[in-house]
Order: sequence, then C-alpha cells, then structure tokens
Amino acid sequence: MIVSVDEMKNYLRVDAEEENELIEAWIRQAEQLCMDVTRISDANSFEVEPVAKIAVMYAVAYLYEHREESNHQELVLGLRALLFGIRREEF
Repeated sequence: MIVSVDEMKNYLRVDAEEENELIEAWIRQAEQLCMDVTRISDANSFEVEPVAKIAVMYAVAYLYEHREESNHQELVLGLRALLFGIRREEF
C-alpha cells in the first residue's frame, strides 16, 4: 500500500483502533480508483509517481468524510484533476 493505515489515521486525525480495517479497505479502494483514473495497471509504476500518494490520501479522506452520502462522480472528477498530468492515453 502506498499509504499506511497509521499515516492515514494521522492525516484523518483518528485515534481509535476500531476503524483500522475500514481505513485499510478505503486505502485499497482509493489506490485502485486512482490507478483506474490514471490508466496505470501496475501498482509499482503508480506508486513512484509523485502525486500518487496525495491522490490516494485525498480519496480516502473524501470517503471518510462523506461515508454516509459520498458522490463518486464528484470524487472521480477531483481525482482526474489531481492526476491529469500522469494519466496515460490508454491502458
């Protein structure tokens, strides 16, 4: 994972251990979503991109803060803006 659970909890200002599994699942989901947006299928190639970690943290924070009413179209549009510079033309 490009972001550890502890890193993400620190960013989100979460102290409780009860949400570790949920945050880890969101990190995995966010990584895959970011890789889909950039059209990068190899995790190692994605992780070396400077903006990759920021984008994953942005996605996890969005999912955490909007857990009841998340708008995935809004999230994807934000990620496209963040990741536009590294988006491949095709897979």
